[in-house]
Amino acid sequence: MRFHGTMRVNERGHLEIGGCDTVELAREFGTPLYVLDEELFRHNCREYYRHFVGRYGGKVLYAGKALLTLAVCRMVHEEGLGLDLVSGGEIYTAREAGFPMDRVYFHGNNKSPAEIDLALKVGVGRFVVDNLYELETLNAVALEYGRPVDVLLRVTPGIEAHTHDYVKTGQNDSKFGLAVDTGQALAGVRRCLRARALRFRGLHCHIGSQIFELEAFAHAAAVMMDFARVVYEETGTVIEELNLGGGLGIYYAEPDDPPEIGDLAEVLGPRVREEAARHGLPVPRLVVEPGRSIVGPAGTTLYTVGAVKDIPGVRRYVAVDGGMGDNPRPALYGARYEACLANRAGETPVETVTVAGKYCESGDVLIRDARLPRVESGDLLAVFCTGAYNYTMSMNYNRVPRPAMVLVRDGRAELIVRRETYADLLRCDLLPESLR
Repeated sequence: MRFHGTMRVNERGHLEIGGCDTVELAREFGTPLYVLDEELFRHNCREYYRHFVGRYGGKVLYAGKALLTLAVCRMVHEEGLGLDLVSGGEIYTAREAGFPMDRVYFHGNNKSPAEIDLALKVGVGRFVVDNLYELETLNAVALEYGRPVDVLLRVTPGIEAHTHDYVKTGQNDSKFGLAVDTGQALAGVRRCLRARALRFRGLHCHIGSQIFELEAFAHAAAVMMDFARVVYEETGTVIEELNLGGGLGIYYAEPDDPPEIGDLAEVLGPRVREEAARHGLPVPRLVVEPGRSIVGPAGTTLYTVGAVKDIPGVRRYVAVDGGMGDNPRPALYGARYEACLANRAGETPVETVTVAGKYCESGDVLIRDARLPRVESGDLLAVFCTGAYNYTMSMNYNRVPRPAMVLVRDGRAELIVRRETYADLLRCDLLPESLR
């Protein structure tokens, strides 16, 4: 078990985050409860800024799909990062938070005309065009606005990153981007250059998520710069930006051993410069899009233990008041987590249990083999590294309201997402006249 950020065991033997006793947080705000460590979130933002912007003159975009709220947008803005957004809802959230829209890159493999229209109205800084259909649609809508739009073309470099199949995105067989190997990427560049309302600024790729091998990122940089040379030779166009996406892994559980943020910068920055020199091209501005590696370790979820069931000779089940509704990742692709008993955080683990959720699915298991002190009903369980892809992927299965979220720092806890109520579950429901 590994603590993160401002976590510590206080004098009462309780887990503390951001100077706040998690037992008291549970009493005040209820459980399940998402807890976001503001100091760690900002530290990770600053590490990316220091290494990529400060050392290499690059640009860092926080990937909103990992976690996006009004408060998160404000913190990202204050730390000088841009935003990588993928939907109209994310754009709306950023705008309502007062985020500068010229620092927004709009992604997505099937942007709707309405989303494209919204992005143009609010003035997003870049469109990352995923396919030829989008290219033609964007050009047509931009012509109606009478102003050019800056775009990057998303390409697939044909790289198989060592990660789960569900989060691989760089291989040729992907729903994202235009493949380099098939000639589709070059055809996309040509069509983009011919489009009257589009300004081709550069290239984008993303090879996957939760990646530990830095050589995979270096290889992607080399392949993309090879393609940049082809673009120049075939069209006479020099790319201004090279966006290599995100994907840096984090520690969830043993034996995870992720690189540091600075390690990634020291691989990508020099590699892009070397490849540019080798091809006789100007060095493009390096752009990265971290999400998980900023917010993942900064999040913790608190649960109250309910039923504890022993199956002799098989296993011990510990059921909590949340589960796949607030964290679907274990059910979706076997994600692993570590946990502790927040009300007895200083005690030595003595048993192996399976932490199960309350949802009506056999697959609703949060942790298959958790090492914990002897667990009792009423204990408070803290699951670590739940900042990324938990709240943003949460759902109302079984008509269970989604949890609240608090931001903690220096002993202060502030509610940034209120707990849903039963009334919220009916917010969009309607009774037709025939049933009244």
